[in-house]
Amino acid sequence: MDPAAELIDLLGASLVHTHPVDRLIYAKDSGVASGDPAIVVLPGSTEEVAAAVRIGVAAGMPIVARGAGTGLAGGAVPPPGSLLLVLTRMNEIHEVDEIGRTAWVGPGLVNLDLSEALADRGLEFAPDPASQQSSTIGGNVATNAGGPHCLAEGTTVAHILGVEMVTADGRIVILGGEAPDEPGYDLRGLIVGSEGTLGIVTRVLVRLIQRPPEIATMLIVFDDIHTAAQTVSDVIAAGLVPAALEMMDQPMIESVENFAHVGLPTDAAAVLIAEVVGTAEGTAVEAGEIREIADRNGAREIRTAATDEERALLWKGRKNAFGSIAQSAPDYYLSDTVVPRTRFVEVLDEIYAIAERDGLRLMNVFHAGDGNFHPLVSFDASEPGMTERVIGASHDMVLAAVAAGGTLSGEHGIGLEKRDLMHLVFTPQDLDAQARIRDAFDPEASLNPGKVLPDGARLSERPGR
Repeated sequence: MDPAAELIDLLGASLVHTHPVDRLIYAKDSGVASGDPAIVVLPGSTEEVAAAVRIGVAAGMPIVARGAGTGLAGGAVPPPGSLLLVLTRMNEIHEVDEIGRTAWVGPGLVNLDLSEALADRGLEFAPDPASQQSSTIGGNVATNAGGPHCLAEGTTVAHILGVEMVTADGRIVILGGEAPDEPGYDLRGLIVGSEGTLGIVTRVLVRLIQRPPEIATMLIVFDDIHTAAQTVSDVIAAGLVPAALEMMDQPMIESVENFAHVGLPTDAAAVLIAEVVGTAEGTAVEAGEIREIADRNGAREIRTAATDEERALLWKGRKNAFGSIAQSAPDYYLSDTVVPRTRFVEVLDEIYAIAERDGLRLMNVFHAGDGNFHPLVSFDASEPGMTERVIGASHDMVLAAVAAGGTLSGEHGIGLEKRDLMHLVFTPQDLDAQARIRDAFDPEASLNPGKVLPDGARLSERPGR
């Protein structure tokens, strides 16, 4: 039987799309790569996902899961002839345990919607990527998303206790659970960050945290980006772990202010948003220490949000940084790497030099506290050769980070974008071990093929083997 007809029988014609225009809508994520699914379906339950996977496998189709499409590394880009499972209808909050501070949620639930739904209970979900107003919990799990507050709270993997998922042969399994120390191998940890290559996640058991009783949010203004970076290093060296330490350079400040009008000084070389949380006494002490460090490093201005509204306005600017780019160019390419904090200034200078060498417009926004760079190049993809030039420069920026002891990605994942750079940070034996794990979960390579691991990752595939 034709797989499209089977899927229509399963889900109904309104939830199965084969028209070229419908397929085009889902053909890419927020990065530059594009794909070509043969069939797009929108299942509404775990059982429907499992049945759809079985239909796709029987038809020999590659199977890709997709959330809101906010990914930037091509992880959800569907290969030609694939079955694309769009999980945004699976957006329920199934169960909440206020005492245990956990919740079972659907993969299509928007990140911010979860925290807002739990606000009256004094609980929230800690990972807060810049895309949290639209990115889904399933997408956060797929890429091990971070966000400004991952400095103190950790990335998504620290907040996922278990997953329900559909395997490559259509079985439904649960990995992990509410117990604080599940016996056996940590298969839950394998799934987080696996970008849909090991299974299709259909429910997520998230860990919740209590909303802090007191928050102090500071805007620290510098006339030199190097002293801003040094301030970040000095804060961490002093033994302080703020909830967030975010940096923007001058071009990004200007872009954000023109877009969001949050009161940022557009003539500053850099600004830091530093946030500390806890008791009133504790936050006052920690904020005072950060202020002293910033003063010693020549901060031009230190402004503390006096109200919740002022604090929200500062974060509105930071969270809309990527969206603000539309003012300057129709397209952008955003890279994502991590470097040791001790090499932050050195790599920053090299990133600027690469952009200047290639005549590119560069803006920078950083999760500065954990050395997570987000160099962003705005450009016009309709200009011949420009996309290739931008990608080449961005790869050079990744190489600079890796050469300084950093790694390929802090939170955006590998996907297609950095798949062929994996050898820079992993040995052939490392890649082979990862490929064997993938084979154990998906022997036929049906799930999101061509992502994360480069061709030749298995030692047995190499010439002479």
